[in-house]
Amino acid sequence: GQDTDPFATMFSVFASTLEHAYDPIFAKIDFDVDVDARRGRIGVEGVFDIVGEPIRNPVTGAEHRARIDLPHGFEYELAEIGSGTGRSRGHIELNLERSYAQFARLHLNNHGLIRHRVA
Repeated sequence: GQDTDPFATMFSVFASTLEHAYDPIFAKIDFDVDVDARRGRIGVEGVFDIVGEPIRNPVTGAEHRARIDLPHGFEYELAEIGSGTGRSRGHIELNLERSYAQFARLHLNNHGLIRHRVA
């Protein structure tokens, strides 16, 4: 954080909304994602676990594809929309079932988003 330009990334924006920040947790992160397939999982044992999958057509149940394209966005350029289920424990407890999820390729440096395509 301290080497990043002010408000260059979404993490700086998120941090600006906090009244209290907890100490960092140094632990093994299990992570696997396929952005194009809209599937992924991430977890830290005893802290949180999240699974993402494609959204489904409410009539047929078939996988449905939707994307957000932000040519001038500061978070990402393109995100696949999915469904997420997750649980967290500890200081912030959450239990989310089939909630909103995004799958995106994040290419950031201390100046913000690294763009890979012409807007």
